[in-house]
Amino acid sequence: MFGLASLFFLVIFKTLIPAHLAKDFITGAVLLGTAPCTAMVFVWSNLTKGDPAHTLVQVSINDLLILILFVPIVQLLLGVNNVQIPWDTLIFSIVLFVVVPLIGGFLTRAFITKRQGEEYFNEKFVTRFDGITTIGLLLTLIIIFSFQGDIILAQPLFVLLIAVPLILQNIISATFTYQLCKWTKQPHNIAAPAALIAASDLFELSVAVAIALFGPTSPVVLACTVGVLTEVPVMLLLVKFVNITKHWFPQHN
Repeated sequence: MFGLASLFFLVIFKTLIPAHLAKDFITGAVLLGTAPCTAMVFVWSNLTKGDPAHTLVQVSINDLLILILFVPIVQLLLGVNNVQIPWDTLIFSIVLFVVVPLIGGFLTRAFITKRQGEEYFNEKFVTRFDGITTIGLLLTLIIIFSFQGDIILAQPLFVLLIAVPLILQNIISATFTYQLCKWTKQPHNIAAPAALIAASDLFELSVAVAIALFGPTSPVVLACTVGVLTEVPVMLLLVKFVNITKHWFPQHN
């Protein structure tokens, strides 16, 4: 994402974006692209009838990657952009948005399966939260846009310019992974969630870090917010695409 954002903000859109804003937009794009998605992955996988066990494994891998690599990768890429970010803020954000939910989910699963069994947990307990997931997403979007709504309306050109590399990143990542799964002859219920997981970002973490470091009205937060604005419709389009191309792949048994 760093290379793609730099190409557009510093080269292709150079005459349209002032240098200081270009730097901030790159910072926001890096924060957005460095954190792979976790929670929303289950929504995209469910919409494509993806393999739940495979999705869970990929989400677990994403969590581990975030825990180990998010802080050093962000420091490295933003260091290239001459932006210094305190380690303690990044680590605190990881603990709050990744470690705490991860531990909470593990303890909840262990407690429920011990008392009621795994079938009850999968078939009844988890399904109770299907609607809550959607409500949580909508509340998150409302909170994020409450900080940036005026700026988005006042600077539509910047919003459009920021959206271009972010959308391309989603499409390129999904297409590459989808084609790789096709080349390796993976079944569709593996290829579909794999492609969507590759394309999506943990925007909650990115926006939280951006607000904590740069303030809610910063151009850095604007870049992250545009990512939120574009990701949901783009991901839904990608869901539609992988669903209508199901015949490209061998079916699972």
